[in-house]
Amino acid sequence: MEEYAQLLKQTEAEGCRAAVIDVNQVRFDPVFRDACAANACGNYGRCWMCPPDIGEIHELIAQASSFEKALVYQTIGELEDSYDFEGMMDAAKAHNELSIRLSTLFKEQGFSKILHLGSGGCHVCEVCAKRTNEPCRRPDLAMSSLEAYGVDVSALARACGMKYINGENTVTYFGALFFCP
Repeated sequence: MEEYAQLLKQTEAEGCRAAVIDVNQVRFDPVFRDACAANACGNYGRCWMCPPDIGEIHELIAQASSFEKALVYQTIGELEDSYDFEGMMDAAKAHNELSIRLSTLFKEQGFSKILHLGSGGCHVCEVCAKRTNEPCRRPDLAMSSLEAYGVDVSALARACGMKYINGENTVTYFGALFFCP
């Protein structure tokens, strides 16, 4: 448990809240993949790490469920008001930059296997190579979203003792690093 405490300390030092939970506490449901299919973000079929290219939902749920632990983290961005789209995008960018730093940190821990799921799909490259018919440029950092794997993020937040919504004029983003010691 000491290595998890150290990992949490390092993660929280990066400016976010974090918790380690057993993967059997993560609620999976294929219905959360429907958000991806609705294409609200515009990446459905346009990003290697998004549906349908990332894989079939039941296989992804089985893959994520095969891990023992998950380090769940959240970042909270302050907004001028509930219509502050620029603030939301700035907070998303900061969260994605943090996710990339955490990926690097996590890979240095020597776990037998890891899976990093982020918020809203992969944002490593400015333009996904899928859009130009090329293979993924950064498979070492590329990550799919929690929703693409059917994770109930609201239930995940509760399981970790975190709030899914953190008050007026805020935006909250989540990520999770699944691992086997």
